[in-house]
Amino acid sequence: MSRGKSKTKRRLIDLDPKYQSLVITKLINYTMEGGKKSISKRNVYIALEKLEKMAKVPAQDAFNKALENVMPSIEVRSRRIGGANYQVPVEINERRRQTLALRWIINFARARKGVPMADKLANELMDAYKNQGSAIKKKEDTHKMAEANRAFAHFARM
Repeated sequence: MSRGKSKTKRRLIDLDPKYQSLVITKLINYTMEGGKKSISKRNVYIALEKLEKMAKVPAQDAFNKALENVMPSIEVRSRRIGGANYQVPVEINERRRQTLALRWIINFARARKGVPMADKLANELMDAYKNQGSAIKKKEDTHKMAEANRAFAHFARM
């Protein structure tokens, strides 16, 4: 465990060559398995093309709307106070919101069975775009948990 308050340096990643988007690059990197970036890139591009056809809007706009729909704004964190653990609701910063949304979309896409990954990802993104599906349910569950534990909000770190 580190001593002191030294922050780690954030690694800069390149923009996606096709859409010139940092978020799509992150999606490609998160979907990558076993270092196979070219396969991941192909799956994401196919999924975005299918999303564009289904949503009838530009792929990047549909993707950004889907991501915005999935991003949680509040979550609960465990905090130990006086020998008891409390689930304290806290606001989430922008980077973590984006990371959680991408993680949820990818995990629920992987959980779908019977079709190629590009189709699973396209369907999950389309569900998120329409404000339905597993990733949206996960966001709503997170918000409900935070709302239920609102009584412990005064324990949040200042």
